Amino acid sequence: MSTDEIRTELLRLQDIKYRDFQSKLIPTVSPECFIGVRTPELRRLAKRLGETDDIGCFLSELPHALFDENQLHAFIISGIRDYEKCLKAVDEFLPYVDNWATCDQMSPKVFGKHKKELPEPVRRWIASDRTYTIRFGVKMLMEHFLDEDFDPAYLEMAAGIRSDEYYINMMIAWYFATALAKQYQAALPFIEKQALDIRTHNKTIRKAIESCRISPEQKEYLRSLKRSDA
Repeated sequence: MSTDEIRTELLRLQDIKYRDFQSKLIPTVSPECFIGVRTPELRRLAKRLGETDDIGCFLSELPHALFDENQLHAFIISGIRDYEKCLKAVDEFLPYVDNWATCDQMSPKVFGKHKKELPEPVRRWIASDRTYTIRFGVKMLMEHFLDEDFDPAYLEMAAGIRSDEYYINMMIAWYFATALAKQYQAALPFIEKQALDIRTHNKTIRKAIESCRISPEQKEYLRSLKRSDA
């Protein structure tokens, strides 16, 4: 299926009110680039297209012109079942990801079955100079390495990132807030020792105390660690 054919399908699924709402949430993308296809519709289309033999043509035609095409691309990648093919598709696509939504929607299921191999590309993504490549790398740490495959070294990896980019720092805060909920004793020293920059530090605490997985006592202590220094 060609990109033109896919775009025609996306336009058929257009929701104007949703387009106008969505474009306001993603300021890094021009409003003219939104079609306005709702996520469930994109997922269904991605599943159908992902099973076709010629979807590689669409995946290779980068960069896409429209936000919804990027979203569809992310969902198709998320469904690739072969680890090496999926990793290759991710690496090819990441340089063209230009917003938090497309970055966060991309969550390859096959990565969960390859925890031993995944840290190497995660380190490579985090070492990138591209905002959403770094964000994606931290997101993979959050999704795959805060439970039975947890290692404190991953906290060090995330804490070592220094950036002025809002969308990187917000993901780091999200990661550490989730780490506090799942690995409290390991994550807490990073807050106590102020290992994060002040804004990320305070955002982490704010997100953490909103979690129902953190006890009232833990929340009270985290509030006491909020920084006011600039």
